[in-house]
Amino acid sequence: MTAVLEPTWVNVCALRMLPPEHGVAVLLPSGEQIAVFRTQDDELFALDNLDPVSGAAVLSRGIVGDRAGRPVVSSPMHKQAFDLRTGRCLDDPTIFVRAHPVRLVAETVQVGRP
Repeated sequence: MTAVLEPTWVNVCALRMLPPEHGVAVLLPSGEQIAVFRTQDDELFALDNLDPVSGAAVLSRGIVGDRAGRPVVSSPMHKQAFDLRTGRCLDDPTIFVRAHPVRLVAETVQVGRP
C-alpha cells in the first residue's frame, strides 16, 4: 500500500490582500514563486508564477476571468489562457504550469507543498 502524503501548508497572504479577479505573487521559503488567484466568486487557486512561454515570472499579473466557464488567467506577456484548476494552457495543450493546492484558514490563504 502506498502512503498518501498530506501537504505542508504555508501561509502566503491575508485574504484581504487579494481582491476578486486578481493575483498576487508570493515567495515561498523554498525560494519558489507562486501566483495565487482569487476569482469573482471567491474561489482560490495557485499556479507557478513563471510564464512558460516568455520565461518571465509574471502570471500573477495576468487577467483573471473565465473561458467557457473555466476559471483562467491570461498571461500579461502573450495572452495565453491557463486553466486555474489544472495549469493547462487552453491555447496550446502541450504547455502547462504546475498547479498547487490552496485553502483558506481563518482569513489566511495557504498553499500546500508536498
